[in-house]
Amino acid sequence: MPEEGPRRRFPFPRPVEVAERIERAPALDAAVRSLSDGVVRALPPGPRADALHGVPFGQPAHPALVRLPLGCWMSAALLDLFPGTERAVRTLIAAGLASSLPATATGLADWSALHRHQQRVGLVHAASGACAATLFSASLIARASGLGRVGKLLSAGGLTAATIGGYLGGHLALRLGAGASHAEPIGHLAGLGWHELCRIHELPDGRPVRRQLGYLSLFVLRRGPQVSVLSDHCAHLGGPLHQGRTVSDPDGAPDGAPDGDCVTCPWHGSTFRVADGSVVHGPATARQPSFLCRITDDGVVQVQPRL
Repeated sequence: MPEEGPRRRFPFPRPVEVAERIERAPALDAAVRSLSDGVVRALPPGPRADALHGVPFGQPAHPALVRLPLGCWMSAALLDLFPGTERAVRTLIAAGLASSLPATATGLADWSALHRHQQRVGLVHAASGACAATLFSASLIARASGLGRVGKLLSAGGLTAATIGGYLGGHLALRLGAGASHAEPIGHLAGLGWHELCRIHELPDGRPVRRQLGYLSLFVLRRGPQVSVLSDHCAHLGGPLHQGRTVSDPDGAPDGAPDGDCVTCPWHGSTFRVADGSVVHGPATARQPSFLCRITDDGVVQVQPRL
């Protein structure tokens, strides 16, 4: 057999290699820390922060909103290839700039509640978006000044910057899991019926603990004769809920649960109702998987996934 020749090398690093280098770039940490602290101060936990995270919608708002400026700008750059489209192009660029404001606000809110290596990628992602918005703004000004060819070149540069930012956003969401639910899947257990967890006297009263159900880690809170169980890995980024604070539910206890307990994740502050896993405060947007519980006559706690 002929000898295998040397592996072909690309003259430039692949995009994924660049993204991975950004993940490991501590030189970005000073800027990340400064901007993140500013966002956290400007956006304390509450209804406004929850709306920016997308809690009312059940999923992050930024991925949906960022499609609007990208779509407008890509359409504008495409129409630049055809004569007689200048008015439509200007309208699309302006619409993209206007829609980039809520996309930026939601993106910053989500970015401020990520891990440091994710924030490094997110910072460059945001910088690419800011560069794109600046170039498209300059394009709009050039077109209004009668410099149509310059405006087209600036639009092409803006689209390039937006494409780079879009790639890094995809890396952040898909490779690094920002925005995806990190809770362990439990739905496949529902068809298997009830599962024995432990004896109720083994659970401290009023203090959350972690218990294992096979490979699953569970958050367990006992209040007298009643037990509430959630998946222990926070849906936001997998934080250990059993190490979090239990607080009173401001809206009362659903499903007749005692005391209306909520648990706050120790990592980024996401708050869930213990009774059913619903989100009270972000940055988490996905419901925390929860379990139905019952106590047998001999004191064994049994659980079944709540669907």
